[in-house]
Amino acid sequence: MIFQKVIPQSLEKPKRFERLKGTVTLLVVALHKKQVHPMIRRALPLMSLCLLGGLLASCSTASKPQAKEVLVQQIAQEVEPSWSATVPAFGVFMTPHVKGPLVTVASDNGLVTQLDARDGRTLWTLDLKEPLSSGLGSDGTRYSVTTKKNQILTFDAKGLLWKGALNALSITPPLVAGERVFVLLADRTVVALDGQTGRLLWTQQRAGDPLTLNQKGVLLAVQDTLVVGFSGRLVGLNPLSGQARFETPIAVPRGVNDLERLVDLVSPVYRFGDMVCVRAFQAQVGCVNAQRGNLLWSRSSNGDQGLTGNEDVLASVESNGLVMAWSRTTGEKIFESDVLKYRKLSTPLLVPEGLVVSDSTGMMYLMSLKDGHLLNKIDSRTQSSMGTLVPMDGGFLYASQAGSIKAYKLPTPNVKLKTQ
Repeated sequence: MIFQKVIPQSLEKPKRFERLKGTVTLLVVALHKKQVHPMIRRALPLMSLCLLGGLLASCSTASKPQAKEVLVQQIAQEVEPSWSATVPAFGVFMTPHVKGPLVTVASDNGLVTQLDARDGRTLWTLDLKEPLSSGLGSDGTRYSVTTKKNQILTFDAKGLLWKGALNALSITPPLVAGERVFVLLADRTVVALDGQTGRLLWTQQRAGDPLTLNQKGVLLAVQDTLVVGFSGRLVGLNPLSGQARFETPIAVPRGVNDLERLVDLVSPVYRFGDMVCVRAFQAQVGCVNAQRGNLLWSRSSNGDQGLTGNEDVLASVESNGLVMAWSRTTGEKIFESDVLKYRKLSTPLLVPEGLVVSDSTGMMYLMSLKDGHLLNKIDSRTQSSMGTLVPMDGGFLYASQAGSIKAYKLPTPNVKLKTQ
């Protein structure tokens, strides 16, 4: 059973709904049915109706703050469109994979397209003939995706290499590294497969709450450690055996019901050397040393999008549209910008010239890393939907779920003022 988001981002809620603050801002799905008690499964439809009715009643009695028009009096940094391409529609989980001069996109219908990142030219396409549930992972040679039929497919530019069955759905892109393929499933199981044959090597599972977010989780390699998000904990595993090396809480579940207790770690994370910084859904932002497993710092943060960063700054957006920046090393706040408040914002992207963020109308904003003031506003001119921002050499990609991919260049870090 799926609980649909029904609360506006900025809604001021009555006290009787305050306990639900920060829990119903994304789609939430029950774990694989075999992992949920039968009584809970039978109660889910009624729970969803009660939740929907109560929250809509709250909406009808509370005022909804409106986002203000964003005006840029002077353009302080140019952003130039470079090229555009169109591929079949891809879902919210299917972020394009960029490595060097290559952009590879997996679409909902199973069509994989590789583009030249310099001009958008199509290099090759491959039809996997299966509806996909995740974006793709790659080591630069082999690619892996998961399907809605609970399968994993591994392929290269010439065709399918192997496929295997999974015990549950996966929406997190597989990790292809070290001649292995690692998969994070919706029931909080990590599966390790041989990269050449697909043979099962090991599995590792953590018990968790009966609900999990319908959002990409945390799965990455840090030197010789596999780093995984299990509920609100960042766990380091031995990639050869699956044995745990460390387990560090980012946020502790709190609340009186399963929705309030959701603190799953969400993607994307930011890594700098051995330091991994991650968000716990609507609870905390924190950084961990992924070799020693110790928590370096954490801060309360009411957001549902992942993080971006560089060697100095870590940035994110709050659920109400605030844009936040912290010192990466200490966690001290650098700025808090409300210029985009009450908008639904994407995960931001740090570029040398500033911070890029997009909203649900298809607009993009370039902000200063010093204080958050606007440097530019860019209209993607696609249908009104929030796109995904992906870094690439010399600029970034804006990818909408409808299949429109646009490349933008950031030509120079020198400030040039231009009246708009």
